Amino acid sequence: MLSLSNEKKLLQAIIALACLVPLSAGLIGILRGAELLGGGTIDMDSHFRYLSGLLLGIGLGFLSAIPNIERQAIRIRLLTIIVVIGGSGRLAGFFLTGMPGPPLLAALVMELVVTPLLCLWQHRVARRFNT
Repeated sequence: MLSLSNEKKLLQAIIALACLVPLSAGLIGILRGAELLGGGTIDMDSHFRYLSGLLLGIGLGFLSAIPNIERQAIRIRLLTIIVVIGGSGRLAGFFLTGMPGPPLLAALVMELVVTPLLCLWQHRVARRFNT
């Protein structure tokens, strides 16, 4: 079993790695817009860039929780709920319009599996720090 200090450091490292997904996808989406998906109307491009900004903000929110991860339960839970709601919308789209390509399936796994597991892990670390 890992020491509390080592478990905290590992959690921080894994969350930092996981943050690379929303940070890079959000930034690329802001910079490139709907052309990433083959283009679209100006309205669609604007909406795509807005949602990419939200994704970047979610990544920054998780990133800001890393230094004192054991005291960030409320922030981590709120961000996790936001990500799971977004992933649930993506999952509904799969049933309504069909399966997208592998990158978006990977995003779904990140949203509905990885992020909730990291939230549970943060809860475990926080609980260990408070005992």
